[in-house]
Amino acid sequence: MIIYGIPNCNTVKKALDWIRANGIVYQFHNFKKEGISAEKLTEWFDTFGWEQVINKNGLTFKKLSKEEQAEINSPQKVIAYLMQNTSAIKRPIVEKNGKAILLGFNEDTYLKELL
Repeated sequence: MIIYGIPNCNTVKKALDWIRANGIVYQFHNFKKEGISAEKLTEWFDTFGWEQVINKNGLTFKKLSKEEQAEINSPQKVIAYLMQNTSAIKRPIVEKNGKAILLGFNEDTYLKELL
C-alpha cells in the first residue's frame, strides 16, 4: 500500500496515525520531495474525477487570483498546475494493489476499505 501526501499536513498525519494504530504496512510518497507524474494524476482523475483531486479549499489554490483560478478548468490544465504545485493535491491518496482507493481521510471509510 502506498500513501501519497505531505508529511506536515494535518489530514495526512491523522490518516498515518490511524494506519499505524491498525498495524497496516505502507510506503509513503512525499509529493514535495518526490513530485508526481502526469500519468499518476490521470489515473487518479479516472478514479475520483479531476475536480476531486485538486484541493480548491487549500491555501495553495486560494492564493491564486480569481482569474488564475478560473483558468484551471480542464484535466490537462489541472495536471500542469498540480505537477508544479503538489500542495494543491487533495490528500492523502491511498493506493492498494496499484489502484487508488481512498482520497482524503474518513475513519469509517478507512475501516471499511483497509481492515
